[in-house]
Amino acid sequence: MFYLILFFFLGLGMLVQWRLKSKITEYSKMPLRNGMTGRDVAEKMLNDNGIYDVKVISVPGFLSDHYNPLNKTVNLSPDIYNGNSVAAAAIAAHECGHAIQHATAYSWLTLRSKMVPVVQFSSSIVQWVLLGGVLLVNSFPQLLLGGILLFALTTLFSFITLPVEFDASNRALAWLDKTGTLSSSVDHEKAKDGLWWAAMTYVVAALASLATLLYYIMIFMGRRN
Repeated sequence: MFYLILFFFLGLGMLVQWRLKSKITEYSKMPLRNGMTGRDVAEKMLNDNGIYDVKVISVPGFLSDHYNPLNKTVNLSPDIYNGNSVAAAAIAAHECGHAIQHATAYSWLTLRSKMVPVVQFSSSIVQWVLLGGVLLVNSFPQLLLGGILLFALTTLFSFITLPVEFDASNRALAWLDKTGTLSSSVDHEKAKDGLWWAAMTYVVAALASLATLLYYIMIFMGRRN
């Protein structure tokens, strides 16, 4: 059953990633009429929201875009940083949405940030604890229970990430429409579609984590009885 779960979510994750890449590639060929690049969009959105201490920089990679709250940087991949497409505008605005969340102390982002150190520690040992727990479940079930609790933290973290991502996309789309950066309803729908597929990668990861957690709980409850 574990391998069925693993392969199902692995396949689903690959499908969503493929769909996301194809959508971003497609929408990268749709230029903005105003000619703004991803960098221009990011800097204007930050300034419009009164944020002047966040830098917009270019980082290597494809879909490597992210906001770093530690050094307050919006990191955009080269195609997004230099691109003047619907995809570039949507992704740049989304990452700025995270910067705005940080600046306004958005509750879900604050909670997620507080959990990072704990989740990093949990992730570094959880697989070994779970493995030992499964092997010793009959003689030392407490070990598996400890692994389940550690894994539950990472699962909770995955679900807390979801409102953070959806909110950043909503902020991005609202600002893009308000400023007229997206000049048509078609551009809006394409930007919304691209961001939706990006969010789906987090949804799949959260569901996969939950399914795995339930699997270990079933082992614990079944062997215990």
